[in-house]
Amino acid sequence: MKTTIYGYPKIGRYRELKTALESYWGGEITKEEMLSRANEVNQQRMKKYISHQIDLIPSGDFSLYDFVLDVSTMLDLIPERFRDVEDSLDQYFAMARGNQKAIACEMTKWFDTNYHYIVPELSDQVSLKKNHPLESYRHALKEFSLQTKPVLVGPFTFTYLSKIFKNVNGSVASEKAFESEKFEYYLNLVVEGYIQALKELEKEKCEYVQLDEPALVMDLSDNHKKLVLSIYDKIAKSLSSLKILIQTYYESITDYKELVFRLPVYGVGLDFVLGQENWGFIENFGFPSDKVLVAGLISGRDIWKTDFEEIMSHFKTIEKKVSLDRVILSNSSPLFHVPVTIEDEKGHLPEDLLTVLSFADEKLTELNMLKNIIEGKEKIPKSPLKEFFSKYENQEVRKKIQEIKSMHIERKTPFKERYEKQNSLLNLSHFPTTTIGSFPQTKELRKVRADYKAKKISQSEYDDYIKKQIENVIKVQEELGLDILVHGEFERSDMVEFFGEKLKGFAFTKNGWVQSYGSRCVRPPIIYGDVSRPEPMTLKEIVYAQSLTKKPVKGMLTGAVTILNWSFYRKDLPKEEIAYQIALALNEEVLDLQKAGIKIIQIDEPAFREGLPLKKSKQPHYLDWAVKAFRLSHFGVEDTTQIHTHMCYSEFDEIIEYIYKMDADVISIEASRSKGDIVSAFENFRYDKGIGLGVYDIHSPRVPTKEEMQEIVSRGLKVIDKGLFWINPDCGLKTRKWDEVIPSLRNMVEVAKTLREKV
Repeated sequence: MKTTIYGYPKIGRYRELKTALESYWGGEITKEEMLSRANEVNQQRMKKYISHQIDLIPSGDFSLYDFVLDVSTMLDLIPERFRDVEDSLDQYFAMARGNQKAIACEMTKWFDTNYHYIVPELSDQVSLKKNHPLESYRHALKEFSLQTKPVLVGPFTFTYLSKIFKNVNGSVASEKAFESEKFEYYLNLVVEGYIQALKELEKEKCEYVQLDEPALVMDLSDNHKKLVLSIYDKIAKSLSSLKILIQTYYESITDYKELVFRLPVYGVGLDFVLGQENWGFIENFGFPSDKVLVAGLISGRDIWKTDFEEIMSHFKTIEKKVSLDRVILSNSSPLFHVPVTIEDEKGHLPEDLLTVLSFADEKLTELNMLKNIIEGKEKIPKSPLKEFFSKYENQEVRKKIQEIKSMHIERKTPFKERYEKQNSLLNLSHFPTTTIGSFPQTKELRKVRADYKAKKISQSEYDDYIKKQIENVIKVQEELGLDILVHGEFERSDMVEFFGEKLKGFAFTKNGWVQSYGSRCVRPPIIYGDVSRPEPMTLKEIVYAQSLTKKPVKGMLTGAVTILNWSFYRKDLPKEEIAYQIALALNEEVLDLQKAGIKIIQIDEPAFREGLPLKKSKQPHYLDWAVKAFRLSHFGVEDTTQIHTHMCYSEFDEIIEYIYKMDADVISIEASRSKGDIVSAFENFRYDKGIGLGVYDIHSPRVPTKEEMQEIVSRGLKVIDKGLFWINPDCGLKTRKWDEVIPSLRNMVEVAKTLREKV
């Protein structure tokens, strides 16, 4: 019985890749220095695989920015607007981040995770430009004398996640590839490029290749399933010795009997952690005798110690149906969703919490433990999780949640009536302008915050510094002419971490970083106990900002569903109960802000769509409780208190009716990278509440022109009432620089002024 692993974190133990990339983009180091540092990070990853005695060691699962973008560049799927960038690396980063001449490629969530991938733009010009898997395979062979297992996104998933862009009446419009009549055409083009890459690997005497096909867990049509079988039949006939392992994860496979039994591949990987139905499939249908089962048993999505007792109780099913010489033990899903190691948390996190945690390095160890347990070389250890969680129960909170479960929660007055009251009170004109919340966080600011946490400066010194930042940002916004202001969020390192630090039931790592996209890393909190709010969390800064101006200043909160989805949450409670606990705490904050005179309160839910189950049959339950949690967070506010929310980089078409049910007065959404495609969600659904279209892509360093912003607004106005239309960036400005932000916001305000003149 062999072991394999995949998706080990790419950022480095101390975010070395992030530092290298941002230093290169900032002109502080050369391209060669950046590539050298990136190679060191990858070398350390390979050494981890070797030291943990993994049998099938992967290669090609490292990326400078995004593994989907890597395939786009491999197949020469370079949009025309980037063709004039001569240097291939600068072209790669331009596609991801944009440049002054061209808008970046669209970015969206990778399935139901907080990882963002760069959406491929399909064209007729598909060819193998650079065989990245082959290069990685050769590198491992040269540096470590290792025959590795190259890993890359499978051709079906790559095409499934792509978009087709076309010119319609002078405007650029896009279509999801899997919904297009030309899906089969483009899929076959992509497959030809894959076949060439795989042939070159086979010629190099490579034995195994892993093709990640998580799209096979989606609700596929019969035609999609036929296409999957067709393309893999074509791939199989093109190869003679290369062993293809198809890896699925995040859910159970769509059509087990059809795909698992008929796919002409060496092996199939199944997720037995998030795809619990896969156990039943094995029990009821067995497993094909001509294939290897890659059994995903070590969780790749949570940070809790593996419950070996639970695994072994299920593993009997596999032992009955599959001979162990045809089983490869593996992680259930990519490990880049978890931090690198708990070693840096010793002396930082509570001892009892440390005893129940397992990050990427520890999961490598657990994989070998599992192999030894199955082979009878180790005893099954008792899981400490149940006893641990029971220590942190709050019966008062649990009692309130039980009451809330049966309550019908909604605002007492219909939207139209309360919106008129709000606009009258706020004295808003057409096309109000605002930002999402945060403003640039400089190195100086981050240093001051670090000094405060390290107790190098006093509370009063820190408070004075934050006040000065707030004073400056209020002045900047007034000079720009923005209508609704924000306090800048200078006291917040992260939109989830900030609130978690002020709530009971949360713990925070010292170095538990996880990649969100490119060089962007987050440090998810750990929810280990029942959640409650000991004291106000945001009043001090928000109320101070409001005292500096006559214009409304928004109260800024992160919503319960986002805090939950962007945290590592406990395993002993249903997700909805944890969400209700957080929402209850936020509700106390909302009512305190209202009492303090704050007239607009924004409760951000960028991860609302992210948590949507991949199977449609499971989605209504999630959406019902997620909507209820959002409503609970602002339950009891006055009609004149305007509730905003913000969502970004997700496909909203399928859930627009539930977004409507959230009953926010104004929702702001991304529309810049997608070139306004989000507007299509409103073409078939009459959304008669406030909408702020994100006309400025904050994930790119470029300054958008007024014409680009106007194009997005013009498309939006075809389906959105001008009396409900707001103008804003697509996300917070924390990661940008002031010299990018000021001219971009100035252009945005000018667009709004021009619109008002026309109206």
